[in-house]
Amino acid sequence: MSWEDNVRRVIPYVPGEQPKVTEKIIKLNTNEMPYPPSPAVKRALEGMDAARLRLYPAADVGPLRDALADHYGFGSDEVFVGVGSDDVLATAFLTFFNSDRPVLFPDITYSFYDVWAEVYRIPYEMKPLDENFHMKKSDYMGPNGGIVIANPNAPTGISEMEDVEFIEDIVAANRDSVVIVDEAYVDFGGVSALPLVKKYDNMLVVRTFSKSRAFAGMRIGYAFGSSKLIKYLNDVKYSINSYTMNRPAIELGLASLSDEAYFKETVGKVISTRSWTKDELEKRGFTVTDSKTNFVFASPSKISAKELFTALKEKGIYVRWWDKDRIRDWLRISIGTDEEMRSLMLAIDTIICL
Repeated sequence: MSWEDNVRRVIPYVPGEQPKVTEKIIKLNTNEMPYPPSPAVKRALEGMDAARLRLYPAADVGPLRDALADHYGFGSDEVFVGVGSDDVLATAFLTFFNSDRPVLFPDITYSFYDVWAEVYRIPYEMKPLDENFHMKKSDYMGPNGGIVIANPNAPTGISEMEDVEFIEDIVAANRDSVVIVDEAYVDFGGVSALPLVKKYDNMLVVRTFSKSRAFAGMRIGYAFGSSKLIKYLNDVKYSINSYTMNRPAIELGLASLSDEAYFKETVGKVISTRSWTKDELEKRGFTVTDSKTNFVFASPSKISAKELFTALKEKGIYVRWWDKDRIRDWLRISIGTDEEMRSLMLAIDTIICL
């Protein structure tokens, strides 16, 4: 016997590469917002009193929780706040997926879902997307221990909802399990399932400040659900670490939430650049999905995705490629500034000799 016999062994989630040298690098591999946070955030940061860091923050994240509740039209007892949506989702997996039945999610989706299932010893089944990377509703109508839907999905960028009917049918058919809808990218043109939270007490909608609010470095995630469901989440959270959100994150999150005009302006810029990028890639023979996110999912025709990924990296342009079945021929390309995306196109032209 060895102490290693008692180690909980898992294959960890692999995040996008973070280049050690950032000068002359175009970083399009981790879906960060290409624009800075609101000027209101900068002002709040400059006015922050460092002496207050000696004090614990509000354990219930009260000020930010209440502001989110007011902003989206919910009660404070219907909002949960965590350290990025990964923290919120991980806590939700631990809280709600505690049966012998498998949790269901697509085979091509956010690759942290199966990692959490493995680390928490949660049974799960990955349901294959169809040939166009869409979910098949019928796959989610049988017995299960829970369902997770990324909408819009990653890395495909595809939204399953032109209206809320697709997800509502799944939620309504599974009242004996919790359905989590991960809306990390919904602000970039997706249709939100948030209105369903008021109708179904077995539904959790999870969002983040990391993408559309340019807060990837600050780590703020949040969720909406019935008061009973949120209470169960908090019970688990307080059983692990009561002070999960730090004081600067709470104060700067409030500042970000206060500037809706800036939020809409920068999201609009990303959507416009995404449309241009899709058109330019298609002119170069790429197949590109109809993304509702801050990235595009694109398959080149004149070179393999792996070769293009490697050649772009050699030029200091980082995109994301997975050596996985079904998506090996695809690249996920985050939307940068207009200048960065023009540089990407010039690099692609050089590589494929246009």
